[in-house]
Amino acid sequence: MRKALRTILWVLTVLIALNFLVMGLRWAVAPSGAAEALNMSLFNGAALSSQIGDVGGLFLGMGLFVLLGIVTKKREWFLATSLLVYAIAVFRILAWLFHGASLVMPLIVPEIVIGTLLLIAAKKLTADQSQNPK
Repeated sequence: MRKALRTILWVLTVLIALNFLVMGLRWAVAPSGAAEALNMSLFNGAALSSQIGDVGGLFLGMGLFVLLGIVTKKREWFLATSLLVYAIAVFRILAWLFHGASLVMPLIVPEIVIGTLLLIAAKKLTADQSQNPK
């Protein structure tokens, strides 16, 4: 049974990585669709450059971090990505609390779930775990 759960966790983690990578690449080739998927409108001029660069780079980077965690079995990659995803959720809540933004629970809940799955992956899919299984 443990092996089946570990396989499910591995598959979910790969899907998270692929989702991040696809979203990052969408920002590079089809930013309007990527923005729409996040309930954003595209900015103009220098702000558009920052929006595409920052958001696209964030997603692409997170996807690569998760893939590096999967390949190297180093927990740091999963932990770094989890920290980023949790920070995004926290900043969404801060935007709602202090800046009049909408509270977008349909985005916050998956971020919390993904951050938690990545923390579990850091514990269960890394070299430390495979050397000392319990």
